[in-house]
Amino acid sequence: MKWIAGLFMAALTISSLAHAQEVPRPQKVDDLVRLLQDPEVRSWLEKAPGPSSGAVQEADAGLATWEAATRARIDGVVAAIPRIPGEVLAAAARTRADALSNGKLPVFVVFLGLTAIGLFAERMFARSRGRAEGPLERLLAIGVFAAAMGAVFFAFDWPALPRIVLLVSLLAMVAYRTISALLDAAVLASSVRIRAKVFAAVALIAVAVASLGRPLSVDPATTEAISFCFSIALLALAVEGVVSFSGRPIRTRVALCLAFVVIWMLWCVGLHGLFWLGVYAMALPSALRFAGRAADEAFPSEPNSMKRVLLVRGSRAVVVAAAVAWLAVVWRFDPNSLVHSDPAVAAVSYGLLKSVVVLLLADLAWHLAKSWIDRSLSVHTEAANDPSQAARRGRLRTLLPIFRNVLAVVVAVVAGLIVLAEIGVQIGPLIAGAGIFGVALGFGSQTLVKDVISGVFYMLDDAFRVGEYIQAKSYKGTVEGFSLRSVRLRHHRGPVFTVPFGELGAVENMSRDWVIDKFRVNVSYDADIEKARKLAKKIGAELQADPELGPLFIEPLKMKGVEEFGDYGIVLSFAMTTVPGMQTYIRRKAYAKIREAFKENGIDFATPSVQVGGEDRDGAAAAATAIRAQQTKAVAVEG
Repeated sequence: MKWIAGLFMAALTISSLAHAQEVPRPQKVDDLVRLLQDPEVRSWLEKAPGPSSGAVQEADAGLATWEAATRARIDGVVAAIPRIPGEVLAAAARTRADALSNGKLPVFVVFLGLTAIGLFAERMFARSRGRAEGPLERLLAIGVFAAAMGAVFFAFDWPALPRIVLLVSLLAMVAYRTISALLDAAVLASSVRIRAKVFAAVALIAVAVASLGRPLSVDPATTEAISFCFSIALLALAVEGVVSFSGRPIRTRVALCLAFVVIWMLWCVGLHGLFWLGVYAMALPSALRFAGRAADEAFPSEPNSMKRVLLVRGSRAVVVAAAVAWLAVVWRFDPNSLVHSDPAVAAVSYGLLKSVVVLLLADLAWHLAKSWIDRSLSVHTEAANDPSQAARRGRLRTLLPIFRNVLAVVVAVVAGLIVLAEIGVQIGPLIAGAGIFGVALGFGSQTLVKDVISGVFYMLDDAFRVGEYIQAKSYKGTVEGFSLRSVRLRHHRGPVFTVPFGELGAVENMSRDWVIDKFRVNVSYDADIEKARKLAKKIGAELQADPELGPLFIEPLKMKGVEEFGDYGIVLSFAMTTVPGMQTYIRRKAYAKIREAFKENGIDFATPSVQVGGEDRDGAAAAATAIRAQQTKAVAVEG
């Protein structure tokens, strides 16, 4: 930091020596320079009609006028540097005399008194809160500090010069304390934070001094000279901060130093619009990153919270909108701005600024809608005993992703059309052309249109939802998601089918509301049917009382009775009503319990068998032996 002060003093000394060695200019030259710097004279010179010698000559004349005015302004600033101490002392003397002549204390004493009152109010506020000092608490305390000083300031009638000096000084102090609080809240190294505070202090002092020049009757050239000296100090601080930061490669640091020098030169030559563009290009990324980190710290566990989106996107939108508004003001009141050189350039430039605001609003609206949709999709499904609520959430999980995609397209198209309109493009023919193109696309892509329209009617009919198991023609699986033209099905064995809506046809939904599952069991003809019925009822009660299986039942397991007489036994029919998708799991449990219960109670399952003969088994055996002997004898005779 010491070498910055030395460099600054050396620049002042060299400028003073150079001015002392040169031959004094006549008073008429100084009067001409001051006349050329008058805004009304500049405006009249720029708008004054000249000889119509073609567009090229007019551009050259405008460039020559700008070059002459810039050279005169720079010469006036260099010539006014030695007069800075005298002008500052004269302005201070006038302010002091104005205060004393009206029976008031000197400005410096009053400023210290107001500051003490503000600090006392801030201290009392901090004691009343009794909380840990955080960024929000500190900003509130600064607000109390500013309110207390403002109340006392506006309670008294001050002379003209002391009033403006006090007001500017108090505003500068409040602004510095606010910036300092924000820097303390940022995750920055100690050295970087100190350098940023010093830079902010010097910048605020420069702005305050420049704004006090005209009210205190300071020579405009001297005011510009003071601003020039402060700009050198700010440039030195920026370069020193970049050079001393070893966390970046040397090429990056050199590029940043050159960028700072170029931006400073743009300000020196009066191209304020380009200067502020360069400043925003350097400062906005850091400001936007700071806003994102602040939002992450404020809402770490709520990524889809509306408050977080408003804080992140809203703060970024405010920062960018403030930059756009300030740039528009600079272009508006800067006669040397290139925007005023051509009405077409002015229209496009202001259209681009308006387009930035439109894009910011579109971005904020889209992220707010997206956060609401994502938060709605992330809500867990409520208990299955509330079927209406479960159906509502299932329908939302189905429709919201499609609505999100459609909303993204609509926001992008509307924002794009508004941007084109703001920069001077006639969007009427574009809309008409888009309509004609849409009709041609509809005739040429009938299959695509069919798929999209079929998907719309499937959604209106609520034919299926995300998570349901469906079957359509030869496709079946769990619905995983949608697009505008197709549905994605996951087969229970793993494959994924992407089926266009136009090819689905009739849809069999196997996961809606409830499922009745029926199965049959074959028992022997001598089984006790009544005992089997009682055992089935008992098994149904046990399954429904199970803490894991009970919530899955809508109606318990029951034996319906004898279904038919089979070839090998009696066919018994069983049925139960369960929630969709769990019937197979429950049926396996029921099979195991029925087997164990029937086995323990002497109920045999039917098995295929062949019964040969009657009651005289010995006679049948003898007859069979005789027949076999005759067949053997016959074969021997033939042989």
